[in-house]
Amino acid sequence: MLVELDLEGVRLEMPSNTPILMLRESGGNRRMLPIYIGGPEASSIHFALEGITPERPLTHDLFVSLFGVVDAELKSIVITEVVDSTYFAELHLQGSGGERIVSCRPSDAVAVALRAGVPMYATKSLMDEVGKETAVTHVDTEEEILDEFRDFIDSIRPEDFQG
Repeated sequence: MLVELDLEGVRLEMPSNTPILMLRESGGNRRMLPIYIGGPEASSIHFALEGITPERPLTHDLFVSLFGVVDAELKSIVITEVVDSTYFAELHLQGSGGERIVSCRPSDAVAVALRAGVPMYATKSLMDEVGKETAVTHVDTEEEILDEFRDFIDSIRPEDFQG
């Protein structure tokens, strides 16, 4: 069974400035699914949220373009499980050869889903295992979320991405 998700935004965990992908259960009890992600993926998600189209396609833009070229349609993404603090996701594609499922990271799945405009899901078992019940005391406006993320983007240095 699947639970539909809405993108709440990308937050920063302080003091480490680590981006956290915040997904919220649609309707129902509205549990949160927080997933730590990398800076480049956070930037890609930010670009998609803001409708920013770079001069040359980013990796996630390339994937969406590639689906069309190979006559495949992205139908949805599903965040499936967590193993040893590592989350797993799937891209669900439909093509002339039938349905295909491609394993990927949740951050990549969300970045592609935003660009393709497809629904995002998590398995019910995952939400039951790690979904966080939240009391809504203050809902950040989209502008507050974007301001916080812009501050993060402005703080990134090239050295942050060196292995």
